[in-house]
Amino acid sequence: MAEVEFRNVSKRFGRSPYVIRDLSLDVDHGEFLVLVGPSGCGKSTTLRMLAGLETITDGEVFIDGRRVNELHPRDRDIAMVFQNYALYPHMSVRQNMALNLKVRSVAREEIVGRVDHAARILGIEKLLDRRPSELSGGQRQRVAVGRAIVREPKVFLFDEPLSNLDAQLRVQMRTEIGALHARLGATMIYVTHDQVEAMTLGSRIAVMLDGTVQQVARPLELFNEPANMFVAGFIGSPPMNFVRGAIRRDNGLSFVSTDGAVACGAPPALDAYAGRDVVLGVRPEHLRPATPQEGRFEAALTRVEPLGSELILYLDAGVNELVCRLPADVPLGDSRLHLTCAVEVLRFFDPETERRIS
Repeated sequence: MAEVEFRNVSKRFGRSPYVIRDLSLDVDHGEFLVLVGPSGCGKSTTLRMLAGLETITDGEVFIDGRRVNELHPRDRDIAMVFQNYALYPHMSVRQNMALNLKVRSVAREEIVGRVDHAARILGIEKLLDRRPSELSGGQRQRVAVGRAIVREPKVFLFDEPLSNLDAQLRVQMRTEIGALHARLGATMIYVTHDQVEAMTLGSRIAVMLDGTVQQVARPLELFNEPANMFVAGFIGSPPMNFVRGAIRRDNGLSFVSTDGAVACGAPPALDAYAGRDVVLGVRPEHLRPATPQEGRFEAALTRVEPLGSELILYLDAGVNELVCRLPADVPLGDSRLHLTCAVEVLRFFDPETERRIS
């Protein structure tokens, strides 16, 4: 295990704009940190700089307290699992897993022991004499992970390792990678654009956008206490609803949307925003049908997506389209719904900075 530290790291290619800007991030011993964000946000470049596959333009990177900026990748004591598996087609599974150890002149007996141990952990003992062309996608991914395990590195790096698998295999491999981390207790850094992978795997998650870290927190903290509108909209499926409006002070504080179609109570913490514009955020799962007497606002049902155990409702609330997530057995009634939610689950954002108002 090892700590990893990025200190004010920036990256640019030639004279192009910076793709990573002043990134500072600490990863603790044995932590599973996930870098998540949309395509092009810089998460894979961050991982490749740590691995030594990309040079660092500015700043410093440390692994276990040692500065590694100029170290060759083989000297950084890391192992990387790639999206495309990177297996040699002419070699058996055993040979693929053992190759890096042979290059390092590890004793034959130790190589055999490490490969057999990794194969048992991953359940691929019966595949050791096959070639990659004889394996399924999930089996190839296990071999790629096994090749990393046999090296016994200080840090494991995963660069979107599940993106080539079908949905069912992704769920299975996600579970296996999580179990592997629990078994090995190793430091792991995992890159993905899939927020479901991030939420289920990471002990902490770093959300990135345009080469900068927007927020680093535990999964439930990201979900419940997003730092800004981007994080609030990126984490969660379906994403958080946003409604623009203003805070009014009239027998208490209330929020009213710009067209007046959405109105609800506002917490006392927003007293300083009375008379000012804000953005209301509410998650789809926090909305629920209500009677006209208790409903905070009314919306027209435009579309329903049945997902077995739950329903995704698309609603027309004036100029705003809202999404609501409900259990499948909730009666909907007619096409117009009265909706309510608890005031404590509402989140408010500054429309100019997009930062959350706490």
